[in-house]
Amino acid sequence: MSQEVSTHQLSDSLHASRRRLTPQRALIMSILNENQGHLDAEGIHVLAHRRQPSLNLATVYRTLAVLKEMGLVEQRYFARDHKREYYEAVGKREHYHFTCLGCGQVIEVETPHIRRAQRELSETLGLVFSHACVCFEGYCAQCARAAEEKHA
Repeated sequence: MSQEVSTHQLSDSLHASRRRLTPQRALIMSILNENQGHLDAEGIHVLAHRRQPSLNLATVYRTLAVLKEMGLVEQRYFARDHKREYYEAVGKREHYHFTCLGCGQVIEVETPHIRRAQRELSETLGLVFSHACVCFEGYCAQCARAAEEKHA
């Protein structure tokens, strides 16, 4: 179950860092909380622009930088090319990303194995983890089937 960053939490966090809760910041945080997909800055801008037509892309980038600096938003890269960054609200359940090399689809996956590896490394090496970022690449079921049929 995801835990959204409420407007009240956002306001408190911004106030603690001597920043204001602007309509743009509230809107962008709301979009990140509402959206289940993976949005880059341009995608966030498209959704935000529908609600606030005067909002420009530069404001979206600046707002994302502030929210990231405050620990309210995480920046993610998918696949090896790292050409685009995507943003997610912090507080969502721990998950990882699988990128299909065929169609480019990004699928969120959950597995207890990463936590087990963290626990094992903590016990054996004394490491203390704050976060794990793991990206998987391969072919989704549909692309794998299509490739198999093509070679059959």
